[in-house]
Amino acid sequence: MTARAGRVGAAWGAVCGVLTAAVAIGIAQLLAGLSIPNASPVIAVGQVAINLTPLPVKDWATSTFGNNDKNVLLTGVVVVVFLYAIAVGVVAMRRLGYGFAGLAIFAVIGLAAALTRPHATAGWAFPTVGGALVGAFVLYRLVIAARRAFLGSAAGVAGRPGTSWAAGGLPPIVFGGREGDSAGAGDSAGGELRAPDLPDDPGAARQPGEVSAPEPPGANVPPLRVPARPAGMPARRAFLLTAGASVAVAAIGEVAGRQLSTRHNVSAARSAVRFPRAADPAPPLPAGVNLPVPGISPFITPNGQFYRVDTALIVPEVDPANWQLRIHGMVDREITVTYGELLRRPLIENYMTLCCVSNPVAGPYIGNAKWLGASLASLLREARPHAGASQLLCTSTDGFTSGTPLSVVLDGRDALVAVAMNGAALPVEHGFPARLVVPGLYGYVSACKWVVDIEVTTFQQAVAYWAQRGWSQQAPIKTESRIDVPLSGSRVKAGRVAVAGVAWAQHKGIEAVEVQVDGGPWHEATLAAVPNIDTWRQWVWEWEDAGVGQHTVQARATDKTGYTQTALQADVAPNGATGYPSAQFTVYQ
Repeated sequence: MTARAGRVGAAWGAVCGVLTAAVAIGIAQLLAGLSIPNASPVIAVGQVAINLTPLPVKDWATSTFGNNDKNVLLTGVVVVVFLYAIAVGVVAMRRLGYGFAGLAIFAVIGLAAALTRPHATAGWAFPTVGGALVGAFVLYRLVIAARRAFLGSAAGVAGRPGTSWAAGGLPPIVFGGREGDSAGAGDSAGGELRAPDLPDDPGAARQPGEVSAPEPPGANVPPLRVPARPAGMPARRAFLLTAGASVAVAAIGEVAGRQLSTRHNVSAARSAVRFPRAADPAPPLPAGVNLPVPGISPFITPNGQFYRVDTALIVPEVDPANWQLRIHGMVDREITVTYGELLRRPLIENYMTLCCVSNPVAGPYIGNAKWLGASLASLLREARPHAGASQLLCTSTDGFTSGTPLSVVLDGRDALVAVAMNGAALPVEHGFPARLVVPGLYGYVSACKWVVDIEVTTFQQAVAYWAQRGWSQQAPIKTESRIDVPLSGSRVKAGRVAVAGVAWAQHKGIEAVEVQVDGGPWHEATLAAVPNIDTWRQWVWEWEDAGVGQHTVQARATDKTGYTQTALQADVAPNGATGYPSAQFTVYQ
């Protein structure tokens, strides 16, 4: 066949592959919605991709896409799946068995990803297996219909002088009978028809009722066998009907699966939670915690604007009625606490700033909130940790682990098993029904969301998730600052210009902030009030006579221990970024 006919056949196969993948994914999503949402093969493979992604790539994705990094990852997984499906469809047009083998490989990858997830059971295989089986059936129907339609498309090319079926790399096609059966006129009544075989000489005589062409010398390609098509159904129409049905099944499966997943939604349970009055309430905020500077970060970060960095592609929906926290390991007494029991303990309320280790200099992955929770230190003392224990290996319901220094939790700071944030039950994406909050430590070693297990151990015996990937095991937050206004690239009117932002040194406190203009002398900024040393602090410096032109400002903070933020530029890995924040802006008349 000509190269053009070969391309046509490959195009039919690509369509078959894409539709097969869409159906398989849709059915798998439906079955996952009926059973275990996280068992969807796309989600499971995406979660494995997160775990296997090299650290520099993770940092790049977080800094480039921010909170959309997970959506980008899932999109990438789907794109790879469909590219693979195109290849499966093309080979299936040659040999259906090859297509089934390709589909089986896809299923094995999905099964391996699902069954290796934390807490996975045999039921996690159900969505992948079901999607693959339905996909195999759809692939069969699509390829059969496509082969018939392709034969019709190729017939127009076949009558051209000098064409040969094998030249384009596609085998002849046989409707009906067994491989090797004749396809002469006498067989057509029995429902068998062989694809046109064209003579090398277009003028060569043909026998009545027969269209044939000798295969090129050395051709050794077996024919494609296609069951005879029922009379009265045009080949292309049959394929379009099959393709349309496939699209409908894929769409219904995807939409219904997502809707069914909402059965696991815990928004009603979250709304029903009522918290007792805190035994140790937070004092009223002092006057002046919020400076009157437009554009500066507010002292309290609203829940909807609080940064989110975690490894969960699907946010865990944990029913508080079924939640419990187990404390075990190097302890004299193992403890298990239910949600109701946790709320009956003396609750502590305090303002604390959380920061992600992935936060670049002047980055957005930091926020301040009022937290309510039970004392983690109190729970641990009841368990009575053994001498020599150094680490709390904290595990989320989705299998993520963080490693928190035991000594930090027991040193008197308000380390909490938090249940509320800014006066409301924890948002689901921020750990409902319970999470850990430990001031002074980066989140990856302290702020385990959806926490269900705490093992008292040592740093030598257990290595937490991010430490396995090259991050430091112990990571106190560094003294840093950020310039919120003016924004880099902005234009401001000449005269008095407010340079303002926030600074933080959790559990040490901010003592001073200084601002430098165009490499000149440092100027001390005015600091806002703060309720404690565990929060960030607003600051402002008024540039009284800003001249026209382009300017660069930098800031640096000094904490209450006397340490001043370093100018040394360091990346976020392995334990937090350093350097002066800066902003470049234009002053106009």
